[in-house]
Amino acid sequence: MKLAARLEAYQTNGLDGVLAAKDAQTIAFAGGYPDPALFPQAALAAAWAQSASEKTLQYAGPTGDLALRRQLAQRMGQDAVACTAADLMLTQGAQQALDLMAKLLLDPGDGLVVEGPTYIGALSAFDAYQPTYYEVPVQRDGMDLTALQQVLATRKVKMIYTVPDFQNPTGTVMSLAKRRALVALANRYDVVILEDAPYRQLRYRGVQLPPIKAFDTEDRVVFVSSFSKILAPSLRLGWLVAGPSLMAPLRALKGGCDLETSGLTTAAVAAYLQRNDLDRHIARLKEVYSAKMARMHTDLAAALPSGFTLTHPEGGFFLWLTAPQGFDMLAFAQGPLRDANVTVVPGSGLSPFGHFQNAARLSFTGASLAEIDRGCRRLCAALTAAGRPAQVVAR
Repeated sequence: MKLAARLEAYQTNGLDGVLAAKDAQTIAFAGGYPDPALFPQAALAAAWAQSASEKTLQYAGPTGDLALRRQLAQRMGQDAVACTAADLMLTQGAQQALDLMAKLLLDPGDGLVVEGPTYIGALSAFDAYQPTYYEVPVQRDGMDLTALQQVLATRKVKMIYTVPDFQNPTGTVMSLAKRRALVALANRYDVVILEDAPYRQLRYRGVQLPPIKAFDTEDRVVFVSSFSKILAPSLRLGWLVAGPSLMAPLRALKGGCDLETSGLTTAAVAAYLQRNDLDRHIARLKEVYSAKMARMHTDLAAALPSGFTLTHPEGGFFLWLTAPQGFDMLAFAQGPLRDANVTVVPGSGLSPFGHFQNAARLSFTGASLAEIDRGCRRLCAALTAAGRPAQVVAR
């Protein structure tokens, strides 16, 4: 039996390690897990119980529950993106939206710009469509647009993928000037921008900037977000915002993929939003996650060996740890750190070319404060031990 060649991309994408369940001894800084104590279980259960009906248990259509799309359109309008329910499609998490966009635009060999480093799940979604990757560095204020323009001027690119708010994995935020300039470049070179914004609502300090989609003048920016980080991942519920020229083919692709996102799930989330204050819930998330981020940053900054650097984001789920050049983070994670029962995501898996071998992504949201303390002590001790020269034993 000969399997499709695209399967190779899935076998080597590294997602199994990121999403693997942890055992009782392991402190997981790898997966971008929300804190389960913050799931609004009672409110979601009540909304679910109130939502089962002949209508919600029946087939509906690929765009998804109208009531929820209207609610999301209103929230998008409050976030500087003017749209209607017709401009929104509900998806099986943001991950499906990434897959649909790649399926829509990418033939084998087509140019795709990604940030370096970038989200491992996005690479997994894109790899199956065999694009030609162009990796553009991430600076303190977002994607390096000078490098991007050089790529666009010399290569044929169909899509630019970016996480502009609390970037996965570095935590950086794209500046206002770069958001405007990115849209101008996309217009000039006839490129689609895929704006992935699952962490956008989780800002802990600083000033919130408008989405890139707010500056879209030619309907070439597709905005994607999710309820995974703000309600619960197992809802598998996300959404995308796109103009008519892209929405029509996206609906056709979604219908062929899964017919529709669960009508019962979408009706339940619509009921939850109607009966509960989502912004108040998000404020609680920000309070808890801000404290966790501060604890992890303080713990690591105090104990990391010389030569290591650490980002200090204004929001999101992740810190980005960089070791001195020559340090093999993958070997460290699979050896000494695994022996210490701590997991991280090595940076080499966050690049289509295996770059960032001396870096790692650390998630602080799913661990308790006590686990953060223990995990950081173990991590720093293992890093310190790894940097010591081997002892010579006299014979």
